[in-house]
Amino acid sequence: MYREVHGVTGFIESGGKILIVQRSNRVSTYPGKWAGISGSLDKGKTADEQAWLEIAEETGLSGDDIRLVKKGEPLVFNDDDIGVRKVVYPYLFHIEDREKIRLDWEHIRSEWIDPADIGSYDTMPMLKESLERVMEEGQV
Repeated sequence: MYREVHGVTGFIESGGKILIVQRSNRVSTYPGKWAGISGSLDKGKTADEQAWLEIAEETGLSGDDIRLVKKGEPLVFNDDDIGVRKVVYPYLFHIEDREKIRLDWEHIRSEWIDPADIGSYDTMPMLKESLERVMEEGQV
């Protein structure tokens, strides 16, 4: 029996590219893996609230800097490596000024990539599938 964990993954788009971040060794899950702006759902928070909170905490962006483009259908899967059933709520955000992004300690680097190239990276489980839920068909 798996423990169920709910989380959010926010993808930031600018100029047709998406931001992916490499997780630091200081995080408890998936260190070294590439990801979107992600986090577990805090008690008492909705997925929408958590998505905005993670964006603010991990990138330093606020509502004036970034806008929500799309909220995708939740993705449910079992992660056998850590023994959890994950429910991931994907989001797509747009930013004009990439220079405003300030990564926090959870990430060691970032890259702006073509969405179709996501499969070339060593990512968190089901990251490509999460991205597909918020991008137009054929972009991933």
